[in-house]
Amino acid sequence: MTTLEPLETDLWRLGEAGRRRTLRPRRGHDLASNDYLGLAGSDRLRQAVSEALARGVPVGSGGSRLLRGNAEEHEQLEEQAARFFGAKSALFLGSGYAANVLILATLPQRGDLVIHDDLVHASVHEGMRLGRAERTAFAHNDVEAAADALASWRRSGGCGIPWIAVESLYSMDGDQAPLAELAALAEQEGAMLVIDEAHATGVFGPDGRGLAADLEGQDNVVTLRTCGKALGCEGAFILGPSTVRDFLINRGRGFIFSTAPSPLVAATVSEALCVLREEPERRERLHALLRHADRELTKLGLAATGSPIQPVIIGDDRRTMEVASELQELGFDVRGIRPPTVPAGASRLRLSITLNVDNAVITDVATVLGKLL
Repeated sequence: MTTLEPLETDLWRLGEAGRRRTLRPRRGHDLASNDYLGLAGSDRLRQAVSEALARGVPVGSGGSRLLRGNAEEHEQLEEQAARFFGAKSALFLGSGYAANVLILATLPQRGDLVIHDDLVHASVHEGMRLGRAERTAFAHNDVEAAADALASWRRSGGCGIPWIAVESLYSMDGDQAPLAELAALAEQEGAMLVIDEAHATGVFGPDGRGLAADLEGQDNVVTLRTCGKALGCEGAFILGPSTVRDFLINRGRGFIFSTAPSPLVAATVSEALCVLREEPERRERLHALLRHADRELTKLGLAATGSPIQPVIIGDDRRTMEVASELQELGFDVRGIRPPTVPAGASRLRLSITLNVDNAVITDVATVLGKLL
């Protein structure tokens, strides 16, 4: 056996199962990205980068934020984000994955319980794996099941703090969490509610403040908002009570030992937040596209989601990738999603509707899909 043989064997098995992944270049109409508002390549963000460089904002931070990596741009952005979203405080991280891991690995303590939606992001699972608290899943969007899980834990002697972890808009199905009911459960049970707003930020809510906008600022709510989707940049915010921010700075290993995000990126994210407030027409155009996509896809017997995420569940891994390849050859950049990202037997195409396409492209891809399926 060679040193790499176990890895090669695993890759072979993935290939046999139709689940081996490769990197593909961008090509064709964008029906795969999370650039919902079309900001990633926008002139306004390009100009923000140019102006930041001209006034001397550095590209790199040079160290962790507890050393010399804490730039003025980071602190200004966090103050701006807290005001914009209505939170007590904000902490800027390099990615949404890193932020979710930091939250779940650091905040719940030994003796606490994390109950999480069965379909919550992989980064939440990774954070829980690194954390000290017990954890259990509840059926997707089933508030009664979440309440039952909490009651069972209490009956078994659980006396710590419960944490409820959900997404507000689920990244593979495009459906929304019952946030009002979950918030009521958290209030009733003395629980902390952790809401991943990655795919809702910029798309829903007043000024694009997400589906949890009405809950932001409450002492038992922590939200995560990514900057690499509708905001068109990269990084993420953790928003919540000031105690949460201070605890993450003092106890969060993922924060303490990471090089700070680029100050140049922080300056660009700041401009993206301004765009959310100043250009509501972007959201209006996006929602018009979403209504058109719902109309076209329901003609194929697919369920309307009312969101930028439109799943087309095929089931079989290989067939999913074959259909995705055929669409790509025809000029539509649609990607196949397979386990473990989605449950076994639920492989799908994930159509992502953004301002990088128009009604004609959506009609065309729906027409081709109807023929292929």
